[in-house]
Amino acid sequence: MIRHLVLFKLNEGVERDDRRVLEGVEAFRSLEGRIPEIRHWELGWNISDRPIAHDFAVNSAFDDAAALRKYVEHPEHQAGVALWREFATWVIADYEY
Repeated sequence: MIRHLVLFKLNEGVERDDRRVLEGVEAFRSLEGRIPEIRHWELGWNISDRPIAHDFAVNSAFDDAAALRKYVEHPEHQAGVALWREFATWVIADYEY
């Protein structure tokens, strides 16, 4: 299995209740059940007040690298990525477990 972690940092001046952010969250929330390669899917807002913390996280799992690649290339995932590019940056970690 491959764990795919994505941590998002909202751009300066962008708040969680921004219309674009709400649309971006919903775009990712809706991917569960729509992309067959997804084996595990959870996402949520950070609750830590530490300054090094990111704002939002997606924690997902896939059977193998080929399944992860199909997910990454899937048009609905790419549409969500395009939304998030407008208001955030992110880091990714993929690892086998």
